[in-house]
Amino acid sequence: MNNNQWRLIQSGMKNSAENMAIDEAILIAHSEGKTPPTIRFYGWNPATLSIGYFQKAEKEVDLNVLKQQGIGFVRRPTGGRAVFHDQELTYSVILSEDYPGMPTSVTDSYRVISTGLLKGFLNLGLQGEMVPLDTEEEQAKYQSLGSAACFDSPSNYELVVEGRKIAGSAQTRQRGVILQHGSILLDMDVDRLFELLRFPSVEAKEKIKGNFVTKAVAINQLRAQPVSFEEATNAFRKGFAAGLEVELVPGELTAYEKELAEELVHTRYASDAWNLKK
Repeated sequence: MNNNQWRLIQSGMKNSAENMAIDEAILIAHSEGKTPPTIRFYGWNPATLSIGYFQKAEKEVDLNVLKQQGIGFVRRPTGGRAVFHDQELTYSVILSEDYPGMPTSVTDSYRVISTGLLKGFLNLGLQGEMVPLDTEEEQAKYQSLGSAACFDSPSNYELVVEGRKIAGSAQTRQRGVILQHGSILLDMDVDRLFELLRFPSVEAKEKIKGNFVTKAVAINQLRAQPVSFEEATNAFRKGFAAGLEVELVPGELTAYEKELAEELVHTRYASDAWNLKK
């Protein structure tokens, strides 16, 4: 990859609608040539359950429990399964599909972007590995039991540590731009996640939950010294810069992006029409 300057945005904690609106606003601004490639780090307040673009909200999520517990809810513009965003660092990478050195296929671009994640985990003393699901043996090893939860099994070139998934990512391509965002788990509340999802029976729920804890892991379950949100941000900032061979220059959202994001909150990500469709 060419050694380029990319913009780094550290947004801190935002609510569910704001987070998804900002990612899309950056994508639109970048597609119009108004901003450089961007990496953004952020968190969620309140804790939020996000579902993939193609998931059926009312079938897979217990919306009453979400309301009772004051948990945010949003449909992502990207695919994949449900993610409970709580004790995590979330990243997004936005760049043109024709960026020099970026592969055209979704799978290969995942591999390139995941290099930044891999180096971030190394910075925290964790030996991660990318999972290429290109053999039947690998696919069988990481097969899901059919849960609606993202961390149930890795996708191609997602990150695992000690055989368990530690980062979940999803990608969309619109207007000639790649948006990939994902969750890097610092800690994980499995009981709470499974309270929010619907299952055909109590037995099915317990079986899938038991399987889930063998398939997913959080950073602070693997480290003697817990890592903070700030420390994780720093580790992955350096990781992405090294992995993508770019210089990350701290920046802010432009006035145009803020305006777009505000509009997208109201027209899309805070609306039931968007979040509950399908």
